[in-house]
Amino acid sequence: MSKIIVYQLLPRLFGNSNANCIAGGTIEQNGCGKFNDITPAALRAIRNTGATHVWYTGVIEHTTRSDYSKYGIPTDHPAIVKGEAGSPYAIKDYYDNDPDLAVNVEQRREEFKALIERTHKAGMKVIMDFIPNHVARHYHSDCTPKGTYSFGEHDDKNVFYAGHNNFYYLGNSSYGCNLDAKDCADEEYSETPLRATGNDCFGSPGRNDWYDTVKLNYGIDYRTGNRCFSPVPNTWVKMLKILRYWAAMGVDGFRCDMVEMTPVEFWNWAVAKIKEEFPGIIFIGEIYQPHIYRSFIKDGHFDYLYDKVGLYDTLRAVMNGQRSANEISYALQSTSDIRGNMLTFLENHDEQRIASDFFAAKAERALSALIVSATTGTEPFMLYAGQEFGERGMDKEGYSGVDGRTTIFDYWSVDTLRRWKGNGDYSGEQLTEQEKNLHAFYSHLLNLCNKEKALAEGAFYGIQYANPHCDKYDSNHIFSYLRGTEKELLLVVTNFSDNEKECSVTVPEEAFAYFGATYNNEKQSVTELLSGKNVELTFNPFDKIDITVPANSGVILKFKV
Repeated sequence: MSKIIVYQLLPRLFGNSNANCIAGGTIEQNGCGKFNDITPAALRAIRNTGATHVWYTGVIEHTTRSDYSKYGIPTDHPAIVKGEAGSPYAIKDYYDNDPDLAVNVEQRREEFKALIERTHKAGMKVIMDFIPNHVARHYHSDCTPKGTYSFGEHDDKNVFYAGHNNFYYLGNSSYGCNLDAKDCADEEYSETPLRATGNDCFGSPGRNDWYDTVKLNYGIDYRTGNRCFSPVPNTWVKMLKILRYWAAMGVDGFRCDMVEMTPVEFWNWAVAKIKEEFPGIIFIGEIYQPHIYRSFIKDGHFDYLYDKVGLYDTLRAVMNGQRSANEISYALQSTSDIRGNMLTFLENHDEQRIASDFFAAKAERALSALIVSATTGTEPFMLYAGQEFGERGMDKEGYSGVDGRTTIFDYWSVDTLRRWKGNGDYSGEQLTEQEKNLHAFYSHLLNLCNKEKALAEGAFYGIQYANPHCDKYDSNHIFSYLRGTEKELLLVVTNFSDNEKECSVTVPEEAFAYFGATYNNEKQSVTELLSGKNVELTFNPFDKIDITVPANSGVILKFKV
């Protein structure tokens, strides 16, 4: 058994070596990363960071302001494209790869297949997006397999809802461009009848809506609340075929977008079929409603769900001094029965960069949170490309503006990734010493997650309750726990303070009983796994363990039992 470490990257950004991008630049001005830029050297470097899976974001054809009409790909109206590059979540052809990412546009699917093969050869598995809730307003598939009709092709556009329809139609309503003039260009986009927008907007969408998308019909009449799943809705059948198509190409898993916006009954039906046909394939759900987590695991057959509303939100608040470290226990306890089904992270394309001015301003301030997020359980951990170097996300790229995030809508180049790549060998020689040290910490910790059996397979036992707040245990900033097997226990102590802390930690007797471990009063040589240093310590319920914990970081002590 090994712990899944997911490395998320956007090929559009990852391989772009242009150091002189301009805000809002076109693909001709700023360039664009390609599938072929993700070379064996790049994949070895990602694998050495500790990754077991790579999530390639934005690989399906989506809306764009770039012109590929000479390849038979229709152009998109600029008013319904976010940025120059477009949103990876406004899918234009579910059976095709994004032409931006191909060196030879006519060979784009073959180039993606080759990337899958390179990733597998590098010892990692491939995850890609599955966006079930909506498609682009300009959806047009020229790659749909024979015998399969495109979305909306046979819809009755005179009714709001019909079981066989793929979209929701809003009568005589028109789109009515409510966006900024620069987005509407010289000619407003029009659509009659107007279709419901992806974020459940059943009217004319504004700039804050997902205006570049249309919502898909999964058998729910939103005007009456009726849910009709028999006969099987047409959208379900189309989506199952799409999942089969990519799984057959060799994809090992799907990160499923906004799963709570589609009925769990669909997932129950579709995921079970895919897993039967492709054993070992995994499904990761982006979800933000804790009260339905268990339904999507049990009934929807999801392997893992985002732990955003819970551990991520708590860790961010503790890091920023807004909540006590004690609250981490509550976040973990709230999902204790499904802990192994949660996916933890500190960054992804939706969230602000840790090092941005909007979050922690300094990447090193998150090392304590990183330790907690990566080592509290056997559940997967996700790393966002550039996070391991302290990428700040403070560029003014175009559509996104300066918001602490790395754009997903613009043609851009990520500074730290570009310098990590160097001349293509990923030696990191162009990185600063601070960036090199941060990367070394991430790589060491994430590799420990699979090298150490107690982290990869061991049980978790929280000991915060046994260490009440006192001068030698500042529980507002210190968080500690055990991970272990029948032969060894790891004591993890993290410090969310900006200052080094002298700590006296109690490991309660019931913790030893929980692991079936014995103890004695003799000192033993203990390895601190993060630094590699050895110290002499006793390990029993009667003697406190006195240790020094670095600021914004932690220690992992390995005891034999």
